[in-house]
Amino acid sequence: MTDPATAPGSAQQKIDTSVPHSARIWNYWLGGKDNYPVDEEAGDAYTAVFPGIVTIARSSRAFLRRTIAYLAGEAGIRQFLDIGTGLPTADNTHQVAQRIAPESRIVYVDNDPMVLAHARALLYSTPQGATAYVDADILDPDRILEAAAGTLDLGRPTALILSNILGHIADHDQARSVVTRLMAALPSGSHLSVNDGSRGVDPVFEQAQDAYNESGAVPYHLRTVDQITAYFEGLDLVEPGVVPVPLWRPDSDTPAPQPIGEHGGLARKP
Repeated sequence: MTDPATAPGSAQQKIDTSVPHSARIWNYWLGGKDNYPVDEEAGDAYTAVFPGIVTIARSSRAFLRRTIAYLAGEAGIRQFLDIGTGLPTADNTHQVAQRIAPESRIVYVDNDPMVLAHARALLYSTPQGATAYVDADILDPDRILEAAAGTLDLGRPTALILSNILGHIADHDQARSVVTRLMAALPSGSHLSVNDGSRGVDPVFEQAQDAYNESGAVPYHLRTVDQITAYFEGLDLVEPGVVPVPLWRPDSDTPAPQPIGEHGGLARKP
């Protein structure tokens, strides 16, 4: 495989280090190193208003880990389409899934140049399984599906993972349309996992996010719980439904998980 960071016209050449970027700020909050001073400054400015964003970032990652473990374990899913991948950290989708089912096949999708530059870290698969990376925008679901079909058999149940990505689509109806198009291409037995920042829980969080959106960085739009729930229309929600992410099937050793401004759920296509 050609290293995406060194290929001609590569993402490495397109990374703008003068403007903060959500994927790099998220990586900073998670304790990662794939960020620049401008991202640290934006992240610190955010936490100065709302320190709880670090808890939200880490709780979101833990939700991803638990849902993937459920899908690969209890639900028997062996194919994963993870859109809005973000920068590699611990417990990426393929690592969680392949620990449980080594034959799992994973396609990651993102259009962030820095994620593309680090794509090699997402492509270490077990010999039994497979991983691939697609450089595409979530607003082009047909392109995503066409490219994913090179690695996944979309005639078999597949898990669609949308973790903190739909908030980047300003119009909620458009976001719902994208989800509907993607799920329409997947067969019965497929699953949808969504988690996003939520309004109506913590006004300080909302104030910090509104200020961030006005900073010149790529905006992220918080949704109401009803709007997040609407993504699952026509699907069968897995218990406990759409809840604050720390409350979705918490680990037995998690001390008294508390509600936060990040809701998520998992549902099966009948």
